[in-house]
Amino acid sequence: MPVNARRLIRKMRGGAQAHLLECDDGNCYVVKFRNNPQHRRILVNEWISSVFLDYLRISSPSAAIVSISPEFLGANPEVHIQLGSQKTPPTDGWHFGSRFPGDPSRVAVYDFLPDVLLRKVANAREFLGIFAFDKWMANVDARQAIFFRARLREQIGFHRGGEDGEESELGRTGFIAAMMDNGYVFDGPRWSFPDSPLQGLYHRTMIYDAVSGLDDFQPWLDRITYFPDEVIDEAWKQIPPPWLNGDSDALTSMLEGLQRRRKRVPELIREVARRARVNPFPGWT
Repeated sequence: MPVNARRLIRKMRGGAQAHLLECDDGNCYVVKFRNNPQHRRILVNEWISSVFLDYLRISSPSAAIVSISPEFLGANPEVHIQLGSQKTPPTDGWHFGSRFPGDPSRVAVYDFLPDVLLRKVANAREFLGIFAFDKWMANVDARQAIFFRARLREQIGFHRGGEDGEESELGRTGFIAAMMDNGYVFDGPRWSFPDSPLQGLYHRTMIYDAVSGLDDFQPWLDRITYFPDEVIDEAWKQIPPPWLNGDSDALTSMLEGLQRRRKRVPELIREVARRARVNPFPGWT
């Protein structure tokens, strides 16, 4: 069921002009509007990515459909999209929400960590999983992630992805990475699969220093190669019809192409080590 927007907290940076809204389930969500400047297909891309990342056990914010009513818009005129000097309110109805990791007034979220802290991120290996994901999904944007401190035991995403973590480690507090902003998978609104060696890389390439070969991308490579058709169907069925607006056939065709790409992912990763102008995997053997 959708959650209902009830309070504006702040506007967010970025080309989609998302807003951080508190909703009636008590959580806060970074909301991308259906009429955002990047295209309504961005919402479809975000929803599909959230379902897939959950299956792949890669930490990412929980997704929700956020309902915005005419009454909310009337009471919050500062909720708008700005193009030049023109201000346009979001359309009422259903939009994509990415849950903020806690109370924004109490939880500090970072999009950058110094090297010494980045090396201590509890689920740093998931950057290898998300890279395999981004190659499969033809993410033409650089990989985006946020970081926050939390008790590891309380982070479901960390439990799923941190398969080599010891039980004793889960009781401590540390930095968690959450992979976010997946609007430009499938080449954004173009819904195609361009391949370039540097697509999808996280800009802090030290995160890849320990990579020596394809085995380092497990277990995610196997999960992608044998990705179940029923999970793809589930994601498709959950998409609100207004987000598609006549694009159902195009989405079906695009997802069929995605299914055919599953077994190509190992080769796409090898191409990065072989063809990238600057090899991000200096330890590849």
